[in-house]
Order: sequence, then structure tokens, then C-alpha cells
Amino acid sequence: MNIGEIAKRAGVSRSTVSYALTGKRPVSEATRHRIQTVIDELGYRPNAAARALKEGRTRTIGLVIPPASSRLTDMQLGFVASVVDAAARADLDVLLSPSGGEHDRSFERVVTGRRVDGVILMEIRLEDDRVARLLGGDLPFVGIGRTRDPEGMSWVDVDYETLIAKCVHHLADLGHRHLALVNRNPELVASGYGPGHRAQAGFDRAVAERGLTGVRVCCADDAQAGQSCVRGLLGEHPRLTAIATINEAAVPGMYRALADAGLAVPRDFSIAGVAAQHWAENLHPPLTAADVPADDMGARAVELLIQRIADPSTAHRHLLVAPPISLRNTTGPARRDVEPIRIEAP
Repeated sequence: MNIGEIAKRAGVSRSTVSYALTGKRPVSEATRHRIQTVIDELGYRPNAAARALKEGRTRTIGLVIPPASSRLTDMQLGFVASVVDAAARADLDVLLSPSGGEHDRSFERVVTGRRVDGVILMEIRLEDDRVARLLGGDLPFVGIGRTRDPEGMSWVDVDYETLIAKCVHHLADLGHRHLALVNRNPELVASGYGPGHRAQAGFDRAVAERGLTGVRVCCADDAQAGQSCVRGLLGEHPRLTAIATINEAAVPGMYRALADAGLAVPRDFSIAGVAAQHWAENLHPPLTAADVPADDMGARAVELLIQRIADPSTAHRHLLVAPPISLRNTTGPARRDVEPIRIEAP
């Protein structure tokens, strides 16, 4: 039971319930009695974390997102929506703040201005100045993503290294011997973007383990770039029969490039990746993918942040998500006209 349900049953706003509970603003005796009656009927008891939040100044958490110039992917939008929904269920507001480049001042205002009780940070680099800045202060924070050495912070993250490796093994089991990794945009990967580097590590490891030929490319996060990228791959690597990718925004363009080349998916060419579930399901054909539970991850990030706001001394918690690969319509046996590589015994 939450404040929203109490407000609905008492016929008042959520803020009125909050004021009645905290005493921050005056509420008429009749209204206070009506709210208390509903609370008694429902057996509502705020937990320690909720009480701690109610004692704070802002009742607002910050969500630090990529800058507007970087179009959010479907998965990132899922993280944002789930954080906002989970915060609302906890009777909290969310202040969205872009970071990066000219937006660094906005991030600094959030960190130093006491405008929020805590922060959730998205799109974390392996070496991230924002994390260092937050670690040096007293504002509670949680990452959706993690740095290279993340033990000193709380975070939820996708296990891109394991998941891309699973994609490669799945494709190898189907007889594919020449594979490509299509990563995120080159500027992002060059900046130390954690998922991009972990995807590369997982791809390289699985390719080596299976004795495959692998090539890695970065691709801008849009369909046109995906089309151009795959067209180039096919021209430079004619024996290529499969792609693993974490760049969901580029996948529709990959489909177009394959169709332009006269290659049918999955009869002639296979694609597997890591993507938001509804995005993967709604592609044509639906994408074989490890379905990232963005809704659950955003909610868990809010939960971890509430705990840290309530008790900053609590031990840091880590959640690394590695969902199974959902087999859909984009992976199949390697086409027979591609001769497999012969691996010589050592």
C-alpha cells in the first residue's frame, strides 16, 4: 500500500497525504482525520526508508541522462520510464538532468545545489569523472552501469560481456564461422563506454574459444548507419554469415542492407543481440536477443537509492543482469555455400 492509494481512498491529493504525515504544511483537522481513518483501515505503516525520505528537504531524486544531442535508445528510454514510475510509487519526484559537454554545469548544479536527495546516474564510463565527483561528496547515488572498479558504489547493470559471448556461442552452434560484432557509435566507445568495451571483451573471448573469424566495428546509433555499416561489412568480408550486436537502434538498417544484398534472414544470414524485449519482439523479423529487463532494472535502482538515502552507511549492493537469449526469427544454420574454417590441432 502506498501514498497514492491512501490519497485516492481519502479523496485528496498525494501531496496532502504527504503533508498530513510529515507536518510540513498545515492540513485541516477534518482532512487529517479522514486520511488517518483510511490509514488505519488499510494498516499502512511507512517503512524506515520511506520515513527517512519524508524527513529530507526535497522529496526529489535526480536522474542523470545522456545529453539531448545523443538520442536515447529504446532501452535507455525504458530505464528512464521505469525510474520515473518507481519513484512515483514511492511518492518521489524525479529531476531529469543531462550530462556531458555543455551540460556539465547542469550536473554540477544537481550535485551541489541540494535540489535532490540522491541521484541515479546512467551511461557510465569505465573511468567516469561524474562517479569520482559523487564519491567525493555526501550525496547518495546509484549507477545504472558501473565503472572499471565499481566496488565503492551501488549499481545495477547488464552483463554485456557474458551476453555477447552467449550470442557468439549460439551462432557458432548453428555452424557460423565468420562473425561480426556491431558495437555502439565510435565516439561513445572511444570515451570508455562500459557496455561497448565489455561487449568487445565477450566477443573476442567467445570467438577465440570457438576458433572463429571475428571482426569488430562501431556504428552510429540509427538505422541509416546500420545499413551503411552492414553494406561495408559485406563488401569487405564476403564470407560473413552472422552478426552479434548491442546497437538496437541500428538493427532495422542492418535488415535493409541484407535485403539489398539479396540475403534473407535467417536463411542466408543471422543476427543476435542484446536489446529491450518489446523492441526485439516488434522488429520484422523479431530479433533473437537477450532481453534486457529495463523496467525491473530502473525500479531496482530506485530501491537501492532509497536505501542509501535512508542509511548512507549501508553496504553497497550490486545487481548484474544476464537474461537468457530468446530465440526468435533472426538466427538459423549457416548457409551451405560458405566453407567452414579448418582448425588445425595443436
